[in-house]
Order: sequence, then C-alpha cells, then structure tokens
Amino acid sequence: MLRGVRLRISSPSSWRLNCTAKATSFSGGGKHISAVSGEVSSLGLNTNSSSSPLEFRYSSTVTLHERTILSDHEALFRHLEACKTFCDFRAATETHTKIIKLGYGTYHSLISSLISIYASCGYRNLARQLLNEIPCSDFDLLSANLVITAFMKVGDINIAKKVFHAMPIHDVVSWNSMIGGCIKNACFEEALMFFEKMMSSNIEPDGFTFASVITGCARLGACSHAKWIHNLMIEKRIELNYILGSALIDMYSKCGRIETAKEIFRTIQRNDVSVWNAMINGLAIHGHASDAIAIFLCMESENISPDSITFVGILTACSHCGLVEEGKRYFELMRCYSIQPQLEHYGAMVDLLGRAGLLDEAYAIIKAMPMEPDVVIWRALLSACRTWRNSHLAEIAMEKIRYLSSGDYVLLSNIYCSVNKWENAEKLRDTMKKSGVRKNSGKSWIEVAGKIHQFKASDLSHPERRAIYKVLEGLIRRTKIEGFSPKVEVVLMDVADEEKEENLNYHSEKLALAYGILKTSPGMEIKITKNLRTCLDCHGWMKMVSRILNRVIIVRDRIRFHRFEGGYCTCGDYW
Repeated sequence: MLRGVRLRISSPSSWRLNCTAKATSFSGGGKHISAVSGEVSSLGLNTNSSSSPLEFRYSSTVTLHERTILSDHEALFRHLEACKTFCDFRAATETHTKIIKLGYGTYHSLISSLISIYASCGYRNLARQLLNEIPCSDFDLLSANLVITAFMKVGDINIAKKVFHAMPIHDVVSWNSMIGGCIKNACFEEALMFFEKMMSSNIEPDGFTFASVITGCARLGACSHAKWIHNLMIEKRIELNYILGSALIDMYSKCGRIETAKEIFRTIQRNDVSVWNAMINGLAIHGHASDAIAIFLCMESENISPDSITFVGILTACSHCGLVEEGKRYFELMRCYSIQPQLEHYGAMVDLLGRAGLLDEAYAIIKAMPMEPDVVIWRALLSACRTWRNSHLAEIAMEKIRYLSSGDYVLLSNIYCSVNKWENAEKLRDTMKKSGVRKNSGKSWIEVAGKIHQFKASDLSHPERRAIYKVLEGLIRRTKIEGFSPKVEVVLMDVADEEKEENLNYHSEKLALAYGILKTSPGMEIKITKNLRTCLDCHGWMKMVSRILNRVIIVRDRIRFHRFEGGYCTCGDYW
C-alpha cells in the first residue's frame, strides 16, 4: 500500500511539456499514441507556471526520485483521478507527457481517464484527437464506459455512440450510459430506442435504467411507452424505492394520467419528501390546486416535513389557478419551516401576481428581493407584461435581462404589436436579424400506436400530409359553421385579417390533432404535447372541436395541461 508521505507536485522541469512531437510520443505494441503537447502549446498555456494544487500520499519506502516522476502505473492513474476531481487541465497534460515517456501510452485505463479529463475541462478537440488515435474496439469494457460517459457529459452524443457501437460487448453500465446520456442531452426518442434495443439484448435493466427511461417518457408524454415500461418493472420485480416511486408519479402526471399517478402515490411508501413533491407538482401542472394543497396538509399527519421544492410546487399550483391570497399565505408559511425563499420561490410569486394582472405588485416583490433577480424572474414579469399589454414594465424587464434569447425578443416584439407600436416591433426584429437571433419554432407531437409523430406550423414533411390537411380543413369549416371566429388579434403582424387567419389555421397543435383524429377511432381520447404555450386561438378552437366531435382532447403545453371536453377546458381559460 502506498501511504504515509505527503507530496506536493511542483511541476519540475521533467514534468513540463515538450512542444515537439518527437519528445512527446511513444511507440509500443504495434500502436502509436501521440501526445497533445503541441496543441496544448497552441492554446497559449504557460507550462512553466507555479505548482499544481494537487496533493498525494505516497509510501515512505518509495524514493524521492520515484515519487517525483510517478513512474508507477497505478500512481499515474490516481494522479489522473485527482486531476479529474479538481478539473486540473495543466496537471493532466503534464501527466499525459509522462505517460508517453514512460511507455504507458497503450494503457486503456490511463487513456480513457485522459479523454475524460480533456472533455470535462472543455478541451473536446484534444479528447477527440486522443480517441482517434486508438481504435474504439481496443478499449476494455470499463475504459469504454468511461469514455462514453465523458462525451455524453459534454454533449458529444455522436462520439459516444461511435464508441458504443464499436464495443464488442456491452454491460448494463454501457446501456445505462447511453440511455442516461441521451436523456441529459434532451434526445428522449433516442433514449427510448436504446432501451428497446437493450431489451432485445441479453442484458437485464436495473433501477438506474428504469429511472432514466421513465424520465424520457415523462418529457415526451409518451403514454403507451410509459405503460409498457411500468409493466416491465412489475414483471421484473424491480423494487420501488422512493426514487423510482416519485419518477413513476412524475411520468404518469406528465403523460396526462393524473389518476394513475394518484393511485401509485396511494400504494407506495411515502416516507421521503420527494414522493410528496412529485405528487404536488403533478397536481399543479394539471391545475388541481385544491388537491395539491390537500396533499400538503396530509404531509403533517404523516410527519413529513416539506422542503423548498414542496413550496415551489404549491406556489405553482396557486399560480395556475389564480389563488393569489393562498399563494401569499404559503409564501409566508415557508419561514415557519425555517425555509428561506430562494430565486425559484420569488419567481413563482412573480408569476402568480403577473398572471393575475398585479404587475406593480410583482415588480415590487422583485425590487424587494434580498438577492439579485435572475433572468427567469425577469422573463416571468415580461411574459405577464405581454398578457396585460404593459410595454413600460416590459422595457424595464428587457433592460435587466443581460443575455437576450429569442424568446425575450419575441415577447417584447409581441407586446409592441399588441399596442400597435409597429415601428418599435420592426426595430426589435431588425436587431434580432443583425444579432443572428432566431425565433424558437413551435412544435407539437402525438403518440399513435407507440410511435411519436412531430409537427411544426404549416408542416408538409409528414408522409400522410394530404390526408392530415384534408381532415384539418374539414374541421376548420365545421367550427366556423358552429360559430367559431378565429382570434386574429393573436397574430401580431401588420397584415390583413385574411392573412392572419391563414397563419392561424395551420398551427402545429392543430395538425397534430388532425392526425390524431385521422388515426384513432371515434370517441377515443387524443393527447398532444407542445413545446411552447398554446395560443388563444388554438385554445378556443380545441374547445369547439371537443364539443363537435364529443371527444376528450388533452394538450400539454410548456406551462400546464389543458383537458378539453364538451366545449370546456379544465384551465377555466386561465393559463
């Protein structure tokens, strides 16, 4: 065992990078691994800098020379692990040079660790360069898994997939790294595809696998996938701990099955606050504020103390239902549990007051905050300004937002248009063009027969587009006969009403609904997910269609769920 002596690596001259390829390369075993010192030099790093902050313990029996050069393979590996912990890029490159000089350039554990450090420190090109010099199939299982995780963490999904597909064998960690990595990088459909392939292999999923894939189903709102995965968990007798239990509640809530989420909540152990938080947040996004408050009150009887996340859920529920006074009361109640309001709680209060039209009060809360308001809080105020057409406060919010995204520009532009300040809106859009800022496009998707179909406004890419448009145009004619008038005022462009109406007719959620009607039996419930907030025109139109066709239509937008039935929506037209 190496222990007893403490050593500070002082970057002696033998450790400094030599910027020539000749001095920093090693050939052995038929494989050639080039060091990256030349590229490091090109980055402008001073390799003669002061010592590395990393400290290590070594055996008192090892000589000072041996300790200095770290010639032992295990010692080098421990050094790299410390570099990874502290994200010490300079120490890692020095160790890389020593690895090459000492002939360890073909040790997969060292190379995979180096790749991981370079990627996590932001030097992706160096990580890729090092990976390109070793055939992916040469990595052992442990090293390959480490490389996959490293590239997934920095968003290089294609590189991770390349390594995965080149591996001769996979274990459960390999599959979990791919599935979890896809989830973290918002590639939810790919995550489900990898899970399906895993189920076709001889590798059994574990709790970590299910935790990841459940999250993917929740984000997609893929109900049939959700049921399949839940049934698999039952079949394989996966124990429902608090992590998986809360994940299942969240999944069914976000898939529009709030009653199923309630049933799971009633039947599992509820000794962890995360389970209660999942249920409260699920009820909040469905607009069931009274039920969310009832769950909160039950926590006390079961001796579960709420945490800061609990109060975010309660405040969100109050916001979605316009319960201003209740929201204020719960905001004050936090201090009774020794919970100091954080940015998320102030943001929820600004949203609550802003939705209710109390913009001055919302602005007063922002000014009274004990910490600096973040961009999310200013965006909440900006969104409320759009709803209530307050261009003055909107401009204040815009000035406070340091890093403008497309959504911020669009919000202010829409506010100008809503009060007929067309010139201001045009100037703002010119600024967007000059800055290279593009508007986020609205997308809607629907799951039919286990497959997810995605649409954007005026989409012509779907193979069944002719049939979809035929159904949609028939619905548009029928809703007009029944008295529906398009809300042309939501089209914030200085154009004729006919052009505005044309713009409204082919929004992404309308196309998704038309496809759902085309592919499902009469009377079946249709569920649609949208990445943005649904507009006033689509909301009113969906209500009309639900009455005409006598069908339940569920739309989950960026804010909450809308359940349309018999010409009414569960949001009560407050969203």
